[in-house]
Amino acid sequence: MKRRIVYHDGPVLLVGGGACPDPVLKSALTKADCIVAADSGAGRVLALGRMPDAVIGDLDSLAPEDLARLPAERVHHIAEQDSTDFDKALRHIEAPLVLGYGFLGARLDHQLAAMTVLALRPERRCILVGDEDVAFICPPRLALDLAHGTRVSLYPLGPVTGRSDGLVWPLDGLVFAPDGRIGTSNAATGPVRLDMDGPSMLLILPVACLDGVMAALAEADATWPARA
Repeated sequence: MKRRIVYHDGPVLLVGGGACPDPVLKSALTKADCIVAADSGAGRVLALGRMPDAVIGDLDSLAPEDLARLPAERVHHIAEQDSTDFDKALRHIEAPLVLGYGFLGARLDHQLAAMTVLALRPERRCILVGDEDVAFICPPRLALDLAHGTRVSLYPLGPVTGRSDGLVWPLDGLVFAPDGRIGTSNAATGPVRLDMDGPSMLLILPVACLDGVMAALAEADATWPARA
């Protein structure tokens, strides 16, 4: 097993250098007791008055003045260039849940790269939090207490099938794929139950659902194994 850098028994806040409104991030920082920064995300954390517990990445975008403010033992330089800083950080965190801020919004290529990492590491329960949406890989079974009419978008990052209760358009009997059928702009008729047959379905919900998603993932009794 690869060595982890961060071990925590509660949710970990992972901050990237991408778009995220300061008020949103500041609110999240006040509620977190473990903060990890992916490369230049450390500058954002420092600018809002917090010291990250760990900084992980290739450090090619971290400003020298920010690096100088960080205790050396909290900085973890991973030099390889075959993965993103989000991937470097996520794979070195051992926690029941990771909340990723600064990985959605602004640059589309960065968003796509982050979502690809979620599919590559489905054993890591990670919610990406943006200004309008949250996105995460649906676990094998998930029960969500959603209000009638809540937007529920499902986007396959690979071929995947599943079943549902509580959606306007059920998933049962359908084969989803990124170059075939997708499930965006569905809606809840009330509480929703999803059963997925593989770790490739990205679930996208309004950001107002974040607390409910966190609670649902905490209650989910099955997880995906790490990919070979």
